[in-house]
Amino acid sequence: MAATGNALPVVTIENGNGKSPFLIVCEHASNHFPAAFGTLGLSENVRAAHVAWDPGALALARGLSAALDAPLVAAGISRLIYDLNRPPHAPSAMAARSEVFDIPGNTGLDDEERRRRTEQIYLPFHDALRAQIACRLAAGVVPVMVTVHSFTPVYFGARRDVEFGIIHDTDPAFARAVLAEALARTRLVSRLNEPYSAADGVTHTLMLHATPFGLAHAMLEIRNDLIADDAAVAAMTGQIAPVLSAALSALSADVGERAAG
Repeated sequence: MAATGNALPVVTIENGNGKSPFLIVCEHASNHFPAAFGTLGLSENVRAAHVAWDPGALALARGLSAALDAPLVAAGISRLIYDLNRPPHAPSAMAARSEVFDIPGNTGLDDEERRRRTEQIYLPFHDALRAQIACRLAAGVVPVMVTVHSFTPVYFGARRDVEFGIIHDTDPAFARAVLAEALARTRLVSRLNEPYSAADGVTHTLMLHATPFGLAHAMLEIRNDLIADDAAVAAMTGQIAPVLSAALSALSADVGERAAG
């Protein structure tokens, strides 16, 4: 395990020598609030809630990293300080309000503070991810990028029945293959581009790193009540890892058939 990002625990690389094409990313892995940024005026309960991170996502990402023998790039700071799946100019990168919560420490941020967070958090994380991709490409391995997220079962009072969402940036091929395998191999309520889609501005990491290189990619969204403890995470890993492997095989076969034709 290697941590980078100046003195802040911005990014951790795990299983960096993983042999499979998969590259696992978890942008909302942590609800850590470094002393340099304080608590943003939030109570301990809010800082532990889903608004501050994606509960269960890191554990699942680690499970997939181990099962697939894939490198994992994981964030080490709460998304309320900087949401690493948002570009620096987006208001939601350092949101003053998230769902029903006001974030006092993000209200009225001046340009200097936004620049500080961008330089200390956003740039080191995405530089580390970019380096992983570049090194793998240089070694002749074309990465398949899979970002791992979780979502709350209830959003603004409405119950979500979807359990497993698969989201894509401009190229839907791998995401569609993942959906097909999930429907065939699991009983999860699985849907494409739910509970979010690229239209909601949630594919920044994919747009920044996967799309320019033409990399197969998918953003996975798992309802967080389904990965609430170690046993549930292990069970979900056991379902999703084979789905990803089969989807990659199906996508590779389809590409081969089209090339031959």
